[in-house]
Amino acid sequence: MTGYLRFETRRTLRDAKFLLFAVALPVGLYLLMADRFIDQGAPASYVMGGVAAFGAMKAALDVGARTAVERGIGWQRQLRLTPLSGSGYLLAKASVAMVVALPPVAGVSLVAALVSGVHLSAGGWAVAVLGVWAGTVPFALLGLLIGQFATAQNLQAYQGAVVLLLSFVGGLFIPVSTFPQALATVAKVLPSYWLAQVGHATAPGGDNWQAALVLALYALVLGAAVVVRYRRATARA
Repeated sequence: MTGYLRFETRRTLRDAKFLLFAVALPVGLYLLMADRFIDQGAPASYVMGGVAAFGAMKAALDVGARTAVERGIGWQRQLRLTPLSGSGYLLAKASVAMVVALPPVAGVSLVAALVSGVHLSAGGWAVAVLGVWAGTVPFALLGLLIGQFATAQNLQAYQGAVVLLLSFVGGLFIPVSTFPQALATVAKVLPSYWLAQVGHATAPGGDNWQAALVLALYALVLGAAVVVRYRRATARA
């Protein structure tokens, strides 16, 4: 698995266009949104946390969901003929998704510090960067799950729908407190809501312990679902 992980990491990091988009999109969104929300009274660190969570979530989802293309061209079938185990393959893919999820968080945090003057303690920056990054694990697994259900033809539709739902209903861009009651209830069921709570924990009054617990539970459930789906696909192959 170690050799395959190195191979996948190098292959992904060589995709300069993908990495550039993964960082440029959330940084651009932050620059577009920051002044408006800050003028409305939101702390810059609050805006930073939501956009950084979006960038990490989308990057992790995109990497995991790419397995749909690999499945479609028979790459997974070929790997089953090698000593690489199914769990090793899935763990390597999830690990690469986490590698790619870190630059967007770091990029948004750096821009927020330089452009908006966000100042945090060492612990605050650890939550803002490493906390959001660690909270992305469920989304790496969700991307893998999408990749096991989607095909190369409908993958973009799956990804687009999931990203829109998690981003806007999950409260990454718009505070859930402004939602109608019914929509706010739905938002709190989504893992993106809890990832946003981790990002927003750097703002005054923020707290992320409950969010960390919920995200850990999501990771366990989604991890089990990925394994079950992959085993069923293997049995049919």
